[in-house]
Amino acid sequence: MAVVTGGLLAAPLAALAQPTGKTYRIGCIVTAAREETRHLIAALSDGLRELGYVEGRNVLFELRFAEGRQERLPSLAAELVQLKVDVLVTGSNPVIAAVKQATATIPVVMAVSRDPVGAKFIASLARPGGNITGLANDTAPEIIGKNLELLKEAVPRLSRVAFLWNPVPPGAGTSKKVVESAARNLGVAFQSVEVRGRSEFEGAFAAMVRERANGVVVAADPVTFGPRSQVVLLAAKSRLPAVYGQREFAEAGGLMSYGPNIAAQFRRAAIYVDKILKGAKPGDLAVEQPTKLELVINLKTAKALGLTIPPSLLQRADQVIE
Repeated sequence: MAVVTGGLLAAPLAALAQPTGKTYRIGCIVTAAREETRHLIAALSDGLRELGYVEGRNVLFELRFAEGRQERLPSLAAELVQLKVDVLVTGSNPVIAAVKQATATIPVVMAVSRDPVGAKFIASLARPGGNITGLANDTAPEIIGKNLELLKEAVPRLSRVAFLWNPVPPGAGTSKKVVESAARNLGVAFQSVEVRGRSEFEGAFAAMVRERANGVVVAADPVTFGPRSQVVLLAAKSRLPAVYGQREFAEAGGLMSYGPNIAAQFRRAAIYVDKILKGAKPGDLAVEQPTKLELVINLKTAKALGLTIPPSLLQRADQVIE
């Protein structure tokens, strides 16, 4: 996922008022479609505005959408590099990987990233080195193991869990191993279900039903995040309780989610953009880790699935959707 300020939603760049003084150009790439990331776009826009960056006055944006097709990311990254943008803002490991291949000099701000050290995007969280810095929404793959623990707590009868994941991004395999290990520790059978694109969701859930899974852990990935409503609907139709890494899924009707607030991270990405435009080197800016992980539970979905969420779990929730 990647971002651009809200004004682009309404008007082309050519129609914007002519900026005065120094004008910075920020390149942005998003894996999902425009309408699927509007709230993230608004979050970054607000963060930049608070720091004095106004679209059309002192900042312009070059936005590229992959429309859910990850194979387009390398060419989109190359386009923005050729335009010599001042900063590239990215989200999601597939985007970061494409941008890393395209440039080693243009500063890159990761709005979100999964295990950026393990994925070899940066040398370390404290001293990233190179041209990439930003935020990590999942600094260690162990976080996704906690998702399974929470699902087991919500669904005590859980005996076979399916892990829905995209094997393509760097570091994805590590997350699979973590969930598989967590399942083993909980005495739950494990089923790996791979998806590389939106057209594979129906077949993936059919495979879960066929193998008699009775719960799903959905990996945080742009392949699932963009069409999250479709993923949530298929889980409901399959009568499968599911846990997700982003609150947007629970808000769309998913049973529960556990992870950082992605919109808040996009807002904070503006701080990195500001520091870099003022002369800071990306390699010297420590990668920020989430300070809070949110648990969101959708009681309407629980009721539809015939589940009674334990009071102890509800008390720990940051938000309960009723």
